[in-house]
Amino acid sequence: MSHDPSAGTTASGAPARSEGAPREAEGNGFSGRLPFGARLAAAMDDHGPLCVGIDPHSALLASWGLTDDVAGLREFSLRVVEAVGGRVAAVKPQSAFFERHGSAGIAVLEETLAALRDVGSLSILDVKRGDIGSTMDGYAQAYLLDAAPLAADAITVSPYLGYGSLAPALEAASATGRGLFVLGLTSNPEGATVQHATASSGRAVAAMIADGAAASNAAARAQGVLGSIGLVVGATIGDAARDLGIDLAATNAPLLAPGVGAQGAGEAELARVFGPARSQVLASTSRGVLGAGPDPEALREAAGRAVLEAGRALRR
Repeated sequence: MSHDPSAGTTASGAPARSEGAPREAEGNGFSGRLPFGARLAAAMDDHGPLCVGIDPHSALLASWGLTDDVAGLREFSLRVVEAVGGRVAAVKPQSAFFERHGSAGIAVLEETLAALRDVGSLSILDVKRGDIGSTMDGYAQAYLLDAAPLAADAITVSPYLGYGSLAPALEAASATGRGLFVLGLTSNPEGATVQHATASSGRAVAAMIADGAAASNAAARAQGVLGSIGLVVGATIGDAARDLGIDLAATNAPLLAPGVGAQGAGEAELARVFGPARSQVLASTSRGVLGAGPDPEALREAAGRAVLEAGRALRR
């Protein structure tokens, strides 16, 4: 897919077009807004395969000389948007660090998501929601509808009530051109007790989740575009995907990969974990960039270095 850059910067420092604002799909075989997967693929081509987190926990606020309250939260979040917005493929606010400040913190999250839209950055809201029936539908309405105050381009979801429990979110994302990142193979030690467990069929739980994402992305695959239903796959899981019989490339899923940089995963680890699926990977970093703050130029420089490192590892 070719792109006509006109704003921001690419991974090489050249001008690039902003990606977060809805793209019209005229002439691309779609009606209305381009699906999230297509927009994310374009953003990774333009800006490099990096997502920067907004994780305003108390220690990070203190290191920036900010108070651990709503005022500090707002200053931190909007300063990150100012520094990296329009310069990386996506930005990922972690909802928990806003929720801990109550309704005023949620108001800052709304403002942060709006600021990302204004600068043309794709937003991935890390909320890890998962439930059934009308409750899951409520979460879908909260984050995936155009009129929702907390609408993001994509959200993280948990499938551990069964992949089918995600149906309301899958339907809402499809209807509005948004995306999901489904927890697949996480790097926390406790995750393996559930994700590596096998069903009566002999198929691992994580493999069945990957199968669900592959089915959700089948239509996009037939059209030759990246799917909109992604998987969260930790960059430090080693050989787990291969050992569990998961073909990550076959899922046609964008692969959100926490654990890059400060958490230890470099080029060799990324090659080992993702293999032929490396072009689908969106590397996620928080501490590796945010630790350079609060100076906006230092944040931009740290993000630029992270983009180049991710590009070398994933786009060879």
